[in-house]
Amino acid sequence: MYPQSSQKKYWTFKSEQELADLRVKQNSNFIARHGAKMTEEQKLAFFLSADEERLLLKQYELQLKEFCKRFEPPMSKCVVGTAFHYFKRFYLNNSSMDYHPKEILATCVYLSCKVEEFNVSIGQFVANIKGDRSKAMDIILSNELLLMQELNYYLTVHNPFRPIEGFLIDIKTRCNMNNPDRLRPGIEDFIDKTFLTDAILMYAPSQIALAAVLHAASKEQENLDSYVTESLFGTAKEKLPVLIETVKRVRSMVRTIELPQKDKVRALEKKLEKCRNQENNPDSQIYKQRMKKMYEDEDEVELMSTSYHMNTTDASSDVSLLNSTNPNNMSIECNSAV
Repeated sequence: MYPQSSQKKYWTFKSEQELADLRVKQNSNFIARHGAKMTEEQKLAFFLSADEERLLLKQYELQLKEFCKRFEPPMSKCVVGTAFHYFKRFYLNNSSMDYHPKEILATCVYLSCKVEEFNVSIGQFVANIKGDRSKAMDIILSNELLLMQELNYYLTVHNPFRPIEGFLIDIKTRCNMNNPDRLRPGIEDFIDKTFLTDAILMYAPSQIALAAVLHAASKEQENLDSYVTESLFGTAKEKLPVLIETVKRVRSMVRTIELPQKDKVRALEKKLEKCRNQENNPDSQIYKQRMKKMYEDEDEVELMSTSYHMNTTDASSDVSLLNSTNPNNMSIECNSAV
C-alpha cells in the first residue's frame, strides 16, 4: 500500500524547506524565461514573487474546498483529498504565472472524480461552475492531459480516511472510551484543515489520521496516550519518539494556518492577469491562434490518414486480383479475406 506507492516514492518530501525550494525554483525559472530583458526592479514590479504565488495559491485552495463542498451531486471525501494532492503537486513543477490556478483547480477536481470513480459526465461537472460553461468545458478537457503529464501519470492517492476508520474500529475494540464516534466531527474538521497545509506532501496518511484522532480526542477531554503507547506501539516502543514528534508537527501546521487577506489577494489577482503567460491564457489572441493551428494540424493529419487508408485499400484490391489469377496460391486469398 502506501509504503510501496508512487506517492511515498515520488510525492512525499522531507521538509517544508524542500517544498519551498521547489516553488522558488519554478518562480525563478518563469521570470528568467519571460523577463530576460528586464532589470531587477522591473521584474520585482511586474512578476509575482514566490511568496506572492504561495499566498495566491492558498486562496485557490480555499476555493477548491468550497467548490467541492457545494458540488452536486455530493462528492466523496476521497475525491476532495485527491484533488488537493493534484493541485499541490502541479504547482511544485509549475508557476501559477504559467498556468492560472482557477483553470488548473477545476481540472484537478475533474480528474480526481475520474480516478476515484465518482461518475459524473463533463456536462454534469461544468453545471457546477458559474459563468461560461462551454468555455469551462474546453479549458478542463484541454488541460487534462497536461495535468496528468505534470503528475508523471502517478494518479493513485492514499488519503487518511481509511486509516481513520481503522483507528476508530480499533479504539472501540481495545479502548474503554465511551462512544468513539463522537470524535468524528473533530477528526473531519482537522483533516479539512490539513489539506490547506503541506502536511499531505510530507507525512504518511496513517500519521495524519492519528494526529486527527488525537486532536479530536483532546477536544473531547479524552486521553488516548495509553492506547498509543500500549496498544499501538506496545511491541515497537523505539518508534514512539519519531511518531510523537510527527503528530506534534502536523498539529502545529494545522494550528498555525494563516488565511490570506482579501485585499492582498485582489491585488495579486490583478498582477497575475498582467504577468501570466499569454500563450496559456484562453482569452488571449496568441492562445486562440495556437489552438487554431493545432486543430488545423489535426485536420491535416486526419486527411493524410484517410488518403493512406484509400491507398491501402487499392493495394489490397491488387492483391485480390493477383490471387484470383493464381489458382496455385489460394492461401494468400484466404488470409486476405480473414
